[in-house]
Amino acid sequence: MLAKEDILNVLKQVEDPELHQSIIDLNMVRNIQINGTHVSLDIILTIPGCPLKAKIQQDVEEALKTIGASPVAISFGAMTKQERHNLTSSLQAKNVTDKGMPKMLLPQSGVQFIAVTSGKGGVGKSTVTINLAVALARLGKRVGILDADIYGFSIPTMMKIDQKPTMLDQTAIPVMSHGVKIMSMGFFTNDNQPVMWRGPMLNKWIRNFLVNTHWGELDYLLIDLPPGTGDVAIDMAAMIPQAQEVIVTTPHLAASHVASRAGLMAQHTKHTILGVVENMAYFEGADGQKNYLFGQGGAEQLAELLQTNVLAHIPFAQPEENTGSSVYDADTIIGEVFTHLAEDILYQ
Repeated sequence: MLAKEDILNVLKQVEDPELHQSIIDLNMVRNIQINGTHVSLDIILTIPGCPLKAKIQQDVEEALKTIGASPVAISFGAMTKQERHNLTSSLQAKNVTDKGMPKMLLPQSGVQFIAVTSGKGGVGKSTVTINLAVALARLGKRVGILDADIYGFSIPTMMKIDQKPTMLDQTAIPVMSHGVKIMSMGFFTNDNQPVMWRGPMLNKWIRNFLVNTHWGELDYLLIDLPPGTGDVAIDMAAMIPQAQEVIVTTPHLAASHVASRAGLMAQHTKHTILGVVENMAYFEGADGQKNYLFGQGGAEQLAELLQTNVLAHIPFAQPEENTGSSVYDADTIIGEVFTHLAEDILYQ
């Protein structure tokens, strides 16, 4: 015969899909009733209309069926304002020190920060960011992306994300896509409206993304910086002095020359440069012939100037047809290039 303790033990393994904590530890399971194998209970969601309600219901039902519960009846409710406030306070205590500093920035946090930057726009910096992040996640790492390109945010669109972060008071829960946690200014604008801010507001929002976002446990946080050496890049260097950088360029010598400014800034701010990634390196025709549409040698020239290595040459290719996503499948040619890039970063 089923007992309440059996229910609690099995549901302790079920996590809230956004907070990644046990629904028992979050006090989301209440009013358990048992009649033979029939189990009914209440699930109290963090907010009304939780977008992942169906996922929670499925996970709870499947977990209970493993111990012989059938049928399972679930009623849903939502936390009170006070309960959400208490939960937010608990999350903030885990995220931020007494002095208001994000704990993930502490040397002992174990989080490795990789800033992806370029000298100019249009070289594929964001494409490199999302595919490197997804490749790291496929290798079993806990990964997040901070889309710090406040004016030119593109990560949500490129990853085909159509949902918004869940807000618990002033704390945002990142959106999960392809196994990667995402936070972007694109979630907080309407109808692709432009962001028209100056330096102090940029700094405030970047800090909010670090302090008021519940990132949970991460191994890597990739930061998609705006191109060039402006306010955001300067502020990020000051906030995260331990960050490492990947410089993205194309083969064109003029592009690599412009990208050198971002690399020289990284050196000036004492950031370690992991290496150079050359995007749009060549186009491979049906006959296997490589066509170097933008010339050759840009990445090598940049790497020599910055005294670093070329990490990858990424060819032209189209992601999977009809999805609209810029994430490449793992078994495609470019997907394999990013897997090798992720492995090089992991094991260098």
